[in-house]
Amino acid sequence: MHYRGKLIGFLVGLWLGNLVGAILGLWLGHLYDVGMRRQRGFGFRRMPGKVEQALFFHTTFAVMGHIAKAAGRVSEQQIRIATLFMDRMQLQGELRREAQESFRQGKDPAYPLEQELAGFRRTCRGQMDLLRVFMEIQMQAAFADGALQGDQRSRLLEVAELLGFSRWELEQFLAMAEAELSFGRHRQQGSGQQQAGWTPPPSRDRLQDAYTLLGVAASASDNEVKKAYRKQMSKHHPDKLASQGLPPEMLNMAKEKTQEIQQAWELIKQQRGLR
Repeated sequence: MHYRGKLIGFLVGLWLGNLVGAILGLWLGHLYDVGMRRQRGFGFRRMPGKVEQALFFHTTFAVMGHIAKAAGRVSEQQIRIATLFMDRMQLQGELRREAQESFRQGKDPAYPLEQELAGFRRTCRGQMDLLRVFMEIQMQAAFADGALQGDQRSRLLEVAELLGFSRWELEQFLAMAEAELSFGRHRQQGSGQQQAGWTPPPSRDRLQDAYTLLGVAASASDNEVKKAYRKQMSKHHPDKLASQGLPPEMLNMAKEKTQEIQQAWELIKQQRGLR
């Protein structure tokens, strides 16, 4: 109930004087209600604290270890991927040790996944863009060996559902993760050919990967593609994610994601002759 202040202010003003007093009381009550909403952290007004950011950080690496273990055993490649994430976040000293310890905790068969994610979801206050970034990080780590192994798919589904995502959304996450991996590989190949003095036309596979990264079909209209591009950029905007609780160490990864979305859009725009 966010009209309590207005009601009380109106009644008190009416009791103390006349209609003018009631209107003044109504206005003061409105200011009280607005203040209470801000204090309770509605929308993006409530800035995340260190505890919230630390929980995001810990849960990211713990669940990463948990999903890696679902492959049957944690491979050297998966450990390298976890280490690569730490490098991308420029983690040093105590922070790096904390990430390694969280990864080890997640590998423990007794790791309380449901309990941990319930607390994590409450802390994120249902902000789906932030939870989506969390899932994307888990997808990237799960594809460390180029494909999902063992029970990783079912474990990812469990994580997604505990965070409020549907099975269909998980499949979309998986498709985007595969496209991102493939798109990056094609980009590296193209960069090598450009250095050799030849710029190849984009392959059909790379173009399809670009559409998948934007979450839109190749048959979509120009307006639909533009809308999908803007939507993806909005979801992954570093400043927006930082205001929702993304730890500072992970902002570089958000920036890398927006760069990849931008590259996918530029490729599609070039092929369609868009401005």
